Amino acid sequence: MFYGIFNSPLFPIIAAGDEKGLSCLHLQTKSGEELELSKEWIRHDDFFTDTFKQLDEYFSGKRKMFDMKLNPQGTQFQKKVWNALTKIPYGEVCSYKDIAIAVGNEKACRAVGMANSKNPIAIVVPCHRVIGSSGKLVGYAGGLDTKDELLKLEKRYNR
Repeated sequence: MFYGIFNSPLFPIIAAGDEKGLSCLHLQTKSGEELELSKEWIRHDDFFTDTFKQLDEYFSGKRKMFDMKLNPQGTQFQKKVWNALTKIPYGEVCSYKDIAIAVGNEKACRAVGMANSKNPIAIVVPCHRVIGSSGKLVGYAGGLDTKDELLKLEKRYNR
């Protein structure tokens, strides 16, 4: 497994993956969890050239959809939720209930929230676009201020 570090305008991002695809995109925010790098991972920033280019385009408002090979590790339900998250349009938001309906179980709002919180590929799998049914920002592993910053960034470029 390789890893690389991208310095976004907001925070450093650690990418990890291999030839099967990107399996981790961790935001190193002040209020988020720290990612413990495995001793078996090898730093290889060049491996992530395309990933970092796409992230740079995202942060500058030039990219609204990502095009990269993904390999997230999780349960079948989590993968179903993460796939549904990729369908949320850039600059828009939806509720946990909306995602629960999209995965075929409108009563699974809490399970969707748990799957959302375990999303290993933040930004590319846009869990920051999921908000509470009241319209308030709730739950984000990188911290609510980070979620707010990402949504504001998308709103600014989504004209």
